[in-house]
Amino acid sequence: MARTVDQRIPRARSLRRNPTDAERKLWQRLRRPGFAGAHFRRQATIGPYYADFACHSLRLVIEIDGGQHDGSTSDVVRTKYLNAAGYRVLRFWNNDVLQNIDGVLQTIVDALPAATPTPDPSP
Repeated sequence: MARTVDQRIPRARSLRRNPTDAERKLWQRLRRPGFAGAHFRRQATIGPYYADFACHSLRLVIEIDGGQHDGSTSDVVRTKYLNAAGYRVLRFWNNDVLQNIDGVLQTIVDALPAATPTPDPSP
């Protein structure tokens, strides 16, 4: 019997191979072992969406947005979907990551304790 192939995987791989400058800069910091006790994945598939960075165990998604996202209604829909799936979403502008990486990292670290995983099975 043939295995069903997840059609999202090739797109996720393509996105990982071609990151924006801001995504590349943030990934260099998030991928370090033990970054605040969290394990992030790049271009992680969650439902029909690709999260720029996701920590599944802590249910945290980080999105890095360029100017084309300003006032985007599709981002509102995406965030609602991710929230309904139990994820907290942090959004940063590209220029914030490129010009203030330490501030962005501090915001992420500050958000991690609030995103503590629920026990499995939850009570």
